[in-house]
Amino acid sequence: MQIAICDDEKEIRELYAEKIRQLYPYADLVQYQSGEELLAAHHKPDILLLDIQMPGRNGMETAKLLRRSSREMVIIFVSALEEYVFQAFDVGAFHYLVKPFQDEKFAEVLARAAEQYEENRKQEKHTDNEKPGLVITRGGEHITVRIADIVYAEVYDRKVIIHTMESDIEYYGKMKELEEKVGDDFYRPHRAYLVNFNYIRKYDAATIYLRRGQALMAKQNYHDFVKSYLRFNQKGGGRKE
Repeated sequence: MQIAICDDEKEIRELYAEKIRQLYPYADLVQYQSGEELLAAHHKPDILLLDIQMPGRNGMETAKLLRRSSREMVIIFVSALEEYVFQAFDVGAFHYLVKPFQDEKFAEVLARAAEQYEENRKQEKHTDNEKPGLVITRGGEHITVRIADIVYAEVYDRKVIIHTMESDIEYYGKMKELEEKVGDDFYRPHRAYLVNFNYIRKYDAATIYLRRGQALMAKQNYHDFVKSYLRFNQKGGGRKE
């Protein structure tokens, strides 16, 4: 388990680092002094303590970019400002620690974050064992896509476009065939879209908002969509971020 601290103040980083070493002596602990440095890192952390007010790219902007490629990262914002708490939900933050806080509160939040990390690992392993990757043939090349990585798919100009957190893959095919392969975690709220329930952030009668940032029209089959989504969550589906 890798735990990272991203804060522009060295004294603050060292303070958090000392607390973490006492609580999790065997964790891989790394420090970053800016959002840019964190984003440039080859390996992204499992648990991240992220300051919001930093020179250059602030913590909220950094989190939004991190979410494009890392949906499982457990992000804990640490800030003296309470005004960003609602924005934190938009990037799937696990917790929002408001300074100053007691050591007991820090330990409690970190313990729950570690539990979430373990739960994410189990979920990912279960998903990998349950659903093999899709093999997409496009222009003579064969591309393997993990079903769990698909945020949504759409039909455009006789092509199916698969959107993941990291890339978009388009090929000539039929949405119905893709729908049959991906399973019950997906739903077609509109004839042009196939959505992964795991990536839904919120929805209303006209729109589905996804964690990658897209907003899709849901009006065509809205009532059936709501029923299916509720059943999905009752079965224990959905990724907790």
